[in-house]
Amino acid sequence: MEQFFYKQPVPVDFGFGKIRKLPQILQQFGFTRGLLISAPSMVRAGVAQQLMEQSDGRIIAVFSDIQPNPTVLNTDACATILRDEQCDFAIALGGGSIMDCAKAACFTATTPYSAADFLSGQRSVDHAGIPMIAVPTTSGTASEVTTASVLTDTERGVKALLGSDELYPAYALVDPQLSMSCPPQVTAASGFDVIAHALEAYYGKKHQPLTDLAAERAATLAFDALLTAYREPNNREAREKMSEASVTAGFAFGQTQTAAAHACSYPLTQDFGIVHGEACAFTLPSFWRLNSEEGAEAERLQAFSRRLGFASSNALADQMDAMKKEMQLCTTLAEAGILEEALDQLVSKSFAPNMQNNPVPITKARLKAIYLHLK
Repeated sequence: MEQFFYKQPVPVDFGFGKIRKLPQILQQFGFTRGLLISAPSMVRAGVAQQLMEQSDGRIIAVFSDIQPNPTVLNTDACATILRDEQCDFAIALGGGSIMDCAKAACFTATTPYSAADFLSGQRSVDHAGIPMIAVPTTSGTASEVTTASVLTDTERGVKALLGSDELYPAYALVDPQLSMSCPPQVTAASGFDVIAHALEAYYGKKHQPLTDLAAERAATLAFDALLTAYREPNNREAREKMSEASVTAGFAFGQTQTAAAHACSYPLTQDFGIVHGEACAFTLPSFWRLNSEEGAEAERLQAFSRRLGFASSNALADQMDAMKKEMQLCTTLAEAGILEEALDQLVSKSFAPNMQNNPVPITKARLKAIYLHLK
């Protein structure tokens, strides 16, 4: 008998031009004093300034000093402004890095501590932070509908996940128009993050009927639209499909968590500087093949691949490889800058908790064989 629990408390406001609703949303919530936490690209493009001007004085400052892999230092600096300015809300305008930093900062600002204390598990996230409106500008992380914040503690040399139901944004405003300015390589890497979220949610041990529905919808949209969005950045239909795919994949993996490809992505990003989505894409076809050939989910994955229009799971994996090649994402150890003598260390660092969510047990020997196959 089927049993499951599904929770998604974030209201999602989706569609082209929705960003114009922001002043109305601030009014509805009764917010009076807030910080716009923005991607530097949105500041350069004038979007941040425009939102500030339209907020009727409610947005009092802009913070954009955030690295592509946000650090504890970035987060603490942001939290200090939220605290000192006595903000009653924040807006996160950007991709996953901006959202990760903003979510953690909104909570940290309500405490006298550093984000490092919560990231290390020394202290727990035990209450709601400052309410945050999430406005994604990329189609990738779906951080606008999840509880996750991934931060790097440069002092400890650790990139880790901070996760709690208290980190859900108060509102998600998803306007595909904002993704139109994404450069092709950002579109490619963030788009593969969407595919990884969808496929890992579908085969992950924690999958359930509602996440299966969302994962399949997200995968269908992404396989249909990603290459078009990459080739034709101004294609509104492709951008809309990728925005929908991203948030829909969030509805799936937000409940199931990710699996082996994401576990491998952390050291690939931290030690080899491969951007997150590209790092997920590096091993994703290998895990899709493996999980489709053996283990409890093999038959489901074959059927899923056929429903998406592929002859088999191998054909789906082949398509991912072809997409990576066309979009100039790394497909071999050499392209990723990984020497064979570095493999043992890479393998040992890949066993984050989400590795256990893979339906086929992954050992160090098996993972090394997967990497060697990518020579």
